[in-house]
Amino acid sequence: MRVPVDWLREYVAVPPAARGEEIAAALVRVGLEEEGLYSGDVTGPLVIGRVLTMEPEPQKNGKVINWCTVDVGDANGTGEPQGIVCGAHNFAPGDLVVVILPGGVLPGGFEISARKTYGHISAGMICSTLELGIGEDHDGILVLSDRPDADELTPGQDAIPLLGLDRETVEVNVTPDRGYCFSVRGIAREYSHSTGATLSDPVLALRERAPAANDAGYEVVLTDDAPIRGRVGCDRYVARIVRGIDVSAPTPDWMAMRLGEAGMRPISLPVDVTNYVMLGLGQPLHAFDLATLDGPIVVRRARSGERLTTLDDVDRALSPEDLMITDGGERLLAIAGVMGGEDSEVSEATTDVLIEAAHFDPVTIARSARRHKLPSEASRRFERGVDTDLAAAAAQLAVELLVEYGGGTPDDGVTDAGEPTPPAQVTMPIGLPSRIIGVNYDDATVERILREIGCTLERSGDNLTVTPPTWRPDLRTGEDLVEEVARIDGYDRIPSVLPTPPGGAGLTHGQRVRRLVAEVLAARGLFEVWSAPFVGDDQHASLGLDVPGEAARTVRIANPLSDEQPLLRTRLLTTLVDDLRRNVSRGAKDVGLFEIGLVIERDGEQTSAPTVEVGVHPDDQTLHAIHAAVPPQPRHVAFALTGDRDRAGWWGPGRAADLSDVIELATGIGEALAVTLTPRQAEVMPYHPGRCAALTLADGRVVGHVGELHPKVVAAASLPARTVAGELDLDLLIEVSGEPVPAKPLSNYPVALTDVALVVDRSVSAAEVEAALRAGAGDDLESVALFDIYDGEQIGSDQVSVAYRLAFRSAERTLKTSEVSALRDAAVESAKKAVGATQR
Repeated sequence: MRVPVDWLREYVAVPPAARGEEIAAALVRVGLEEEGLYSGDVTGPLVIGRVLTMEPEPQKNGKVINWCTVDVGDANGTGEPQGIVCGAHNFAPGDLVVVILPGGVLPGGFEISARKTYGHISAGMICSTLELGIGEDHDGILVLSDRPDADELTPGQDAIPLLGLDRETVEVNVTPDRGYCFSVRGIAREYSHSTGATLSDPVLALRERAPAANDAGYEVVLTDDAPIRGRVGCDRYVARIVRGIDVSAPTPDWMAMRLGEAGMRPISLPVDVTNYVMLGLGQPLHAFDLATLDGPIVVRRARSGERLTTLDDVDRALSPEDLMITDGGERLLAIAGVMGGEDSEVSEATTDVLIEAAHFDPVTIARSARRHKLPSEASRRFERGVDTDLAAAAAQLAVELLVEYGGGTPDDGVTDAGEPTPPAQVTMPIGLPSRIIGVNYDDATVERILREIGCTLERSGDNLTVTPPTWRPDLRTGEDLVEEVARIDGYDRIPSVLPTPPGGAGLTHGQRVRRLVAEVLAARGLFEVWSAPFVGDDQHASLGLDVPGEAARTVRIANPLSDEQPLLRTRLLTTLVDDLRRNVSRGAKDVGLFEIGLVIERDGEQTSAPTVEVGVHPDDQTLHAIHAAVPPQPRHVAFALTGDRDRAGWWGPGRAADLSDVIELATGIGEALAVTLTPRQAEVMPYHPGRCAALTLADGRVVGHVGELHPKVVAAASLPARTVAGELDLDLLIEVSGEPVPAKPLSNYPVALTDVALVVDRSVSAAEVEAALRAGAGDDLESVALFDIYDGEQIGSDQVSVAYRLAFRSAERTLKTSEVSALRDAAVESAKKAVGATQR
C-alpha cells in the first residue's frame, strides 16, 4: 500500500517536519513492514518562466518549431532571458510556464543540457505534465497563467514545491490479517497507535451526513442459495444514485496526483472517484451506468453454464461458487467484489450512475479472484475483510465528490439492504498477555490498548469480554488480542531472554532407534536419501505389484502435484528404486542407498476428514472424525545396493553385491538393537522368487523382506542385473527393542572349536538347522557359524550338506575334549529330531 504523506496528514496529525523515513519507522514499530520511500524524480533547477518571445520556424520535414526566449529570473545565474526550442503550440508570449534548466533531471533519469537543435542552442526545456511525471498530456505545455495564484508567481521561482514534486510517498507491506491497512484511514490509525498522534477519522462525519435508508432507493435483493461453509456471500449492499454527471469533466489535479502517487492511473472522473474513496477509506466501490439497468439489483450465486465478459474483455466461464451482481436476477453485471462486466460499465454517454458499496464474504471473493486469476484492487481488500460498518460513509463520500466535480445531483432514495453479522465477542483472562508474552502488563495497560484499537470491553472479575471493532475481523481469539497488546505496547519492550530448558529424558526410545539404524547403515557405506512420497500406478506395475491392491491400501491425493503420481506410497522401495536408477543414470556404478520414512497402510475405504473454519478449535467429535480419517502410517527403513560391494583394486578383483549383503544389513540392524532377526526363504514381489528372504522375530512375526530384485523389475527400472534391496518395518523393531539387554560377563577360559557337517533336505532352511543346533548344544555354546554348503554327487539330489563351526566356552573352567564332544553330539541329535539331519 502506497500512502502519500500529505494525504496521510488529512487523517492523522503528522508533525509538519516529519519526513517519510520517520513515518515509515513509526509504522514499523507497530508491525507494518516498510517496502519503500518515494519522492519526486525531478531534480532542479526547475523554475517558473515567463515567455517573452515566440517565433515559429517551419522545418523541411514539415514540422513547425518555436524559438522562444523565456525570462527565468536569476535562476540561470545571469538574469538574461533563456533561449529554448519548443515544439508545442498551446502557449503564447506572456504565459507562465515551467522550465527545467541545464543540469536538471526529469523522471526516468533524463538529464537536461544545453544543446544545438534546429539551428539554435536550446538551453533547457519548457515542460509538459507528462515530462514532469504528473499527468498524461504530452501534446501541450503546462501553462500556469490560469492558476488562481498566477499573480503571485514570479520568473525564477522554484517550481518543485509549487507542483508538489517534493511530495513523499511511504509504501508498506500489508499482512493478510490487517486488511484495514489497505487504506489511508487504516495506515493513519496505525501511525496514531505508534506515535500517539491525534486521529481524524473522516468516516465519523460522513456517517452523520449520509441520509438514512428509505423506500425510494433502488431495489436490491440479496439471495444466496449456495453459501460457502454457511457464510452468506453478501450481507450488506448500499446503493446511491447520482444523476446528470458530466463524465467528461476532468479529474481534479489533486485527486489525480494522489491516485498516481498511490500507484493507480487516473482514468475518468467516475472511476477515479471510486478508486479515491477505496484508497482513502478502504471500501471498494463500483459504478454502474444506470441507463443500462432494467430491474432490481439481485445478488446471487452463478448458475451452471453462465458466462460473463468482464471489463478486461475476457469471456469467463463462471462457477456456482461465484457471487454475481445481476440485473433483475438474469442479466449478469459483475463478479461481486472482483470485476465488473462490460455491458454496464460507465461510458462517455453515461449521465446517471448507481454507486455500489457492499460487504462481501472474504472467502467467496478470494476463491473467485483466484479461480479467474483476477487479483484486482477490490478483491485484495474484500478477501482480507472490509469494515462492515463502512459502506454508507464510503458511498456518501463518492456522491459528494461526483456532485462537486461532476456536476451531478444525488437522488433522495437510499438503499441499505442486508444486516451484517456483528463481531463475535472474545472472552479472555486479563492476565493472558503477561502469561504468554512474558512481560508484566498491568490491567490498566491491557484495557487501554484494547480500547485504543477500537474494542469495547466488559470486565467481570479477572475476565474481559472483548467486542472487536468492525474493521478487525481477524480478532477472534484471546491470542489475537494478546498479539495486539504486545504490538501496540511495543515489540522492543519484550526482552530477549534465553529460556532455561527443563530437565527431561532426552530423546525418546523411538528417536534413539531411528538414529542408531541410520548410523548402522551409514557405517556400512550406504548413503541416506529422502524422496517425495508420491507414486502412481505405473510405479507399482514396474515393481510387479498388484496395482489395484496397492491403490486399495493407500490414499489418493485430492490435488496431486502430478496427475501421474496421485497416490501416497505403501512401501519405501517404490521411490527408493527411482532414486537408485537416477544415480546409476548419472554414471554412479557402485551405489548403496537407504531411506527412513513413512508409508501408508490403509485398511478399508478412504474417508474424508471434516473441515473447520480457520481460527476455530474443533470439538471432540470433529477431532475424532479427523483422526479416524487418517490411515495408519508406519515408519519403515529400506536399502538398495547395486554394483560392487567390495571394490576392485591392486589387491584383487571386486565382489558384486548379492543376497548375503542385504541379509547382513538386516541382521546387522537387528544386532545393533539386540533383536534376533531370522532369515527364512520367501517369495514376494518385487524380489527374485529363489533369492528372497523374510526376516522374522522369535514369535514368528515378519519384520520385512530382503532379496535380489526380480529380473523384470530390474529391466523396467533400467538398473544393473542382480541389484539387491530390502525393507523392514522400523516401528515393529522399535516396539520389540524396548527391553534392556543385560550384559554377559566375559569368560577368561579358552574357547573350544568343533565342526559338524549335516545332511538335510533342500526344503530345510539354514536358519532352522542353526536353531536346532543351538537348542541342543547347551548354555556353554558361544557361537554357531555356517562355513560351507555342498550339494555334489556324494549326497542325494534332493539333499544338501551344511557345515557349521561350533564354539564352546565355559565361564567356570576349561572344557575337556570329551565334554565338548558330548555337547556337539547333543547338538547333532537335536538337529536330527528337529529337521531330520544326519551327520556326514
